[in-house]
Amino acid sequence: MTGNEGSQSESIVGVGRVGETARRLDTERTVAERVRLPRRTIRRLVALAGVYLMVVLSLVFVPESIGGTAIVVLPLVVLLAFTFELVDSAAGMGFGTALAPALFALGYDPLQVVPVLLFSELFTGLTAGVVHHEMDNATFSFRPINESTKLLALLAGVGGIAGVVSIVLVYAALPVPGTVIELYVALLVMGMGLIGLVRARLRVSAGSHPRRLVAFALLAGINKGIGGGGYGPVVTLGQVLSGVYEKSAVAVTTLAKGIVSLVGVVAFLLLRIYGVGVDLSLLPSVFVGGIGAALVSPYLVGVVPNAVWRYVIPIYAIAIGAGALVFGIGV
Repeated sequence: MTGNEGSQSESIVGVGRVGETARRLDTERTVAERVRLPRRTIRRLVALAGVYLMVVLSLVFVPESIGGTAIVVLPLVVLLAFTFELVDSAAGMGFGTALAPALFALGYDPLQVVPVLLFSELFTGLTAGVVHHEMDNATFSFRPINESTKLLALLAGVGGIAGVVSIVLVYAALPVPGTVIELYVALLVMGMGLIGLVRARLRVSAGSHPRRLVAFALLAGINKGIGGGGYGPVVTLGQVLSGVYEKSAVAVTTLAKGIVSLVGVVAFLLLRIYGVGVDLSLLPSVFVGGIGAALVSPYLVGVVPNAVWRYVIPIYAIAIGAGALVFGIGV
């Protein structure tokens, strides 16, 4: 962890100092050198993989139902979750934003999909965040608290509050048609992706704009609450457009999504107490696919040069926004 990340302070967060370690590794090490992992890192990754396998086996061989809820692992949903989480943990977006329309297209409704995505991203976000830290894509420190940790707290705190408010309003007080939610999220993601791509193509420096992060976190939290997706693209691109190093933006977003999803999970549990139906039948399938990918993607981020992610992130944002329009809404 870099001590000088936390030794200075700004009014909000020193975005220019987020990702100093990742930037230095990109400069000082070749791709071949980044492929090789320290033994300590390998041991920790093996331990995480072992826990994952135990959970998968328990889900596959559990009784047919627990407490009246069927436990079913659906191969197609597992494959979709693995694919979108693989890219999500590598590009900072795509799990909820892309998986939600895919599940809608398979016939599931928002109250079957959104809670499951929040539950799943609680685990995938925390898992991938830990691996990102282990790979030095972003370094988080509390003693002293560094700029990456300050940024994480800002994004998770503001986003979490906005997410809770939007969940209560949309699902309890002011129901909004699913098509409206999907259209809004898709257009927003595409627009931000286009801005990011133009910036990368013209090689325009984003500079350091920490105050932008508050607005992006607020907007992303609203997206997360009303649609289960849209948080990652807005926060990742928002960080990049505010001056954060691309690899570190992905890592911070991944961990922030896990924390924000925890807040959303609590909100849905409270709604369930007050009589709002919550169907978690898809959770085992999404969990199995998502966690498997969350263990792999941070390694790819660490190995692949940052210049590649500078283009991959906005291009993928445009793609999932367009995909949401075509497959989620049927336009």
